[in-house]
Amino acid sequence: MKTFWNTTGGLSQLGEWQPNCWIQVTCPTEDDQRQLEKQFGIPDYFITDISDTDERARYEYDDGWMLIILRIPYVKEVRSRTPYTTVPLGIIHKRDVTITVCYYETNMMIDFVSYQQKRGVGFTDYVDMIFRLFYSSAVWYLKRLKQINSLIEKAKRNLDRNVNNESLIGLSRLQDSLTYFNTSIRGNETLLSKLKFKLQIDELDADLIEDVSIEMTQARETTSIYSDILESTMDTYSSIINNNMNTVMKTLTSVSILMMFPTLIASLFGMNLVNGMENHPLGFPLALAISVGVSALAWWTLHRKALV
Repeated sequence: MKTFWNTTGGLSQLGEWQPNCWIQVTCPTEDDQRQLEKQFGIPDYFITDISDTDERARYEYDDGWMLIILRIPYVKEVRSRTPYTTVPLGIIHKRDVTITVCYYETNMMIDFVSYQQKRGVGFTDYVDMIFRLFYSSAVWYLKRLKQINSLIEKAKRNLDRNVNNESLIGLSRLQDSLTYFNTSIRGNETLLSKLKFKLQIDELDADLIEDVSIEMTQARETTSIYSDILESTMDTYSSIINNNMNTVMKTLTSVSILMMFPTLIASLFGMNLVNGMENHPLGFPLALAISVGVSALAWWTLHRKALV
């Protein structure tokens, strides 16, 4: 889907392309890709690189065209193995053509357009737009991190009541999401530091870049903190599970030992040998009493050693 935006004095939608407008391409089809390449002469591998979900944050020049790939947060379906991940957002520019391409419909881009419309100022140039996209991505990383933290706390409350596999698997998947976030944020920071010297920036851009750097640093540090907390939590519950397992095994072993003595005594008196108790009227009660006495002595010994 292609949308044309006039960026002068606020965002307003256009019916067709005009010079210096912003072309927003979301979930492009093969026809959209061919049309962009044919109409504007974009290098074909630019859009192919953007379609790669594992593409790292970077910039590239080719025949006057500039490609910037920014990693932005993305929320998958609830049943996905990794609910929070990152996807590439491509920014393509040459003279009066500025195009953003994303193969996923993200809340960040929807919010970005809505916020710029409310702001009613538009962009001074394509450089201003690029760094505002950086700023929006950093803000959305922080929003998603707050959601991840809420899920961590919810899982911890469930585990406090009952240690179950579902909550542990959920924490493991959130750990994967934090790993993706940390890697992408670091890549965006490196890209930002390089673009500061590659793009023509003015004083306003410099102030915006400083704000972006602050937000990205906060997002990276927050990700590291949540990752450390989650790792510590997983280790704690792993230790609890092992401790519970050891307690169960200790109890079962003690019960087996206690049951062993009556079995041994019954086996001795039940053997087909002459032991002097065959015809004695108190033979069975005596064997039973010995079994109970030996078992009680064994229980007292184990209890004294805190084994039962």
